[in-house]
Amino acid sequence: MSDVILYDYWRSSASYRVRIALNLLGIAYEAVPVDLIKKGHLAPEHMARNPQGLVPALAIDGRMLTQSLVALEYLAETRGNTDLVPDDMDARIRVRTLADAIAMDIHPICNLHVVSHVMEMSDDGDQARLDWMSTFIGRGLAGFERLLDHPATGAFCHGDRPSMADCCLMPQVFNARRWGVDLTGFPEINRIVAHCETLPAFAAAHPDEIGPP
Repeated sequence: MSDVILYDYWRSSASYRVRIALNLLGIAYEAVPVDLIKKGHLAPEHMARNPQGLVPALAIDGRMLTQSLVALEYLAETRGNTDLVPDDMDARIRVRTLADAIAMDIHPICNLHVVSHVMEMSDDGDQARLDWMSTFIGRGLAGFERLLDHPATGAFCHGDRPSMADCCLMPQVFNARRWGVDLTGFPEINRIVAHCETLPAFAAAHPDEIGPP
């Protein structure tokens, strides 16, 4: 058994972020699926790991990390990687701003429990979900595209090394494609995503590589 265990769900954006970071840093880990569809996240054993009943939960160094961005920051701090979260103050602020624009502004309102509630309030739940997801993911990515109009944008969201921002962007674009969001108006996002998709660390973390539990 690995010393590092990631309790995750294959299509969870937050879990996907952590998988990318672990791969970028070359950290071997054991993946333990938590099936959200079957309510595995609410099972007593998972609630003991994460009292919020969410994924991911990353067991590492005797700690249980239950917030994806905290996990990424922890990995950067403890594994000596200054690409995920740069040492330079201005660069660090920008990377965190980009990451938060997705993790704090887009993701929460498009999460499973929020969208399930939207569906319950509609006569056509499937259409309501589609409209909700495409609207808020589209708006959020439009704002993210504007943030990329910056001299510090390089091959990746910030500079020429992948950072926490790219770990957040890739899962959000996966969700955008899943829900039919029109991405043609986001040239910088598309350019960065295309580049990330050529890298093994990103490709191996993709939900299609993980598959359902």
